[in-house]
Amino acid sequence: MATRIKTKAADAPQTLAQVQSDIRQIGDLQREHARMSADLNDKVAQLTEAAAPLLKDLQERSAALQKGVQIYCEANREELCGKGKTANLVTGEVQWRQRPPSVKVTGVDAVIAWLKNMSLTAFIRTKEEINKEAMLNEPEKAKGVPGVTIVTGVEDFVIVPFEVDTEMA
Repeated sequence: MATRIKTKAADAPQTLAQVQSDIRQIGDLQREHARMSADLNDKVAQLTEAAAPLLKDLQERSAALQKGVQIYCEANREELCGKGKTANLVTGEVQWRQRPPSVKVTGVDAVIAWLKNMSLTAFIRTKEEINKEAMLNEPEKAKGVPGVTIVTGVEDFVIVPFEVDTEMA
C-alpha cells in the first residue's frame, strides 16, 4: 500500500537511519490497520449472520400483514376512500398512487437501428464530449486549443514499505 506524504520540515527525519526506521513504522501501522479492519469485518459478519434469521422472520411477518391489509383495502376501496386515493385509518394511511410513465428498452442497438431506419432521430440522444485521449496522443495540436492545457511532469512522492505477500491455498 503506497502512502502519499505531506509534512512540515520540523517533523522530517534528519538521517538516513531515521528515514529507514520511519518507513518500517509506516509499514507496521499499515499492517495493524489492515488487521483491525479484518477483525472489524469478521465481527460485522458474525453479527449479520446472527441477526439474519430474525430479520428474515420480521420481514416475512410484515409482508404477510401488508398483503392482508392490501387485500382488505382493495376489496373495500370505495368505502374507505370514496373517489379519493387515500384513506386515513387512525393507526396509519393507505394510499393508491399512479406511477409516472417510464420507458423500458430492451435490445438498445436494434431499437436505435430501427429508429434511424424510420427517420425517428428525435428519439436518439447524441452526446458530445472532449476526447482527452486523442489530445494526449497529439499534444502539439492540442496545446493550440484555447482552454486546453496538457499537464506533464507532475511527480508524486510515494512510500512503499517492504512486505511479503503470501497466498492462501
